[in-house]
Amino acid sequence: MHSDTPASYGPKNSEMRNTMHYEIHGLTSPNAPTIVLSSGLGGAAKFWQPQLADFTQDYRVITYDQYGTNKSVGELPANYSISDMADELAALLKKLEVQVCHFVGHALGGLVGLQLSLSKPDLLQSLVLVNAWSSPNPHTLRCFDIRKALLAANRKDMYLQLQALLLYPPDWIAANARHLEEEEAHLLNHFPNVDNLLARIAALSAFDIDGELPEIKTPTLAVANKDDTLVPWQRSQTLADAMPNAVLSVMEYGGHASSITVPSAFNKLVLEYLQRLRQRA
Repeated sequence: MHSDTPASYGPKNSEMRNTMHYEIHGLTSPNAPTIVLSSGLGGAAKFWQPQLADFTQDYRVITYDQYGTNKSVGELPANYSISDMADELAALLKKLEVQVCHFVGHALGGLVGLQLSLSKPDLLQSLVLVNAWSSPNPHTLRCFDIRKALLAANRKDMYLQLQALLLYPPDWIAANARHLEEEEAHLLNHFPNVDNLLARIAALSAFDIDGELPEIKTPTLAVANKDDTLVPWQRSQTLADAMPNAVLSVMEYGGHASSITVPSAFNKLVLEYLQRLRQRA
């Protein structure tokens, strides 16, 4: 099931309105335990397709297109921030009458979860942060500088090829070459608004809450991949060390997008963590 809902835009743009596309899968009762899935830079609900069959067995699952991406059409303002993204999601969940939820965020989506845990701590029963971070690091910023340079040169084709290199392990790319070529051809014909993409890159590049991590009491699983090309796995170690109720799980294989490359192992890891929380409750 899916629908659209108006949501308030954010504290700096309170008079603006946007339409957030969302989808609800699995259990339909509003009282069912709920997982909210938040994607990375691409912002697309469909990123989580490999999780739906497993997650919907025991949960109501909400996915959404982040504002300015895919079906959530709109132009992002100057100085757009992760705080704006968190406010937009909080407004959507309020519209859907979600009182509490488990939150799973990948990369930028994890940053949204961290910000929500600071601004709306009562909303989150748990956090799963997948290859996320709490402050900029030189390696990841270099990767995004190259992305920005390709966009400036209007090399969208090369941007998409680089994207695959940053997301997936080399052997997975080799084994899925034809699929990636078809996907990249489709994405090239449906390339996102470049100004919005640059605004989102600027927002994640500026995000820095290192000093606030000890304040986050939400039970948290930080998932990292040792073969992540984009984000050093030690960034997840930083989260687990600084957050009082966080634990770290490091996967040996999967790249930056292990939810796609090794979905069975990823799904098992997340669901077992959520099950342990339910047993403690």
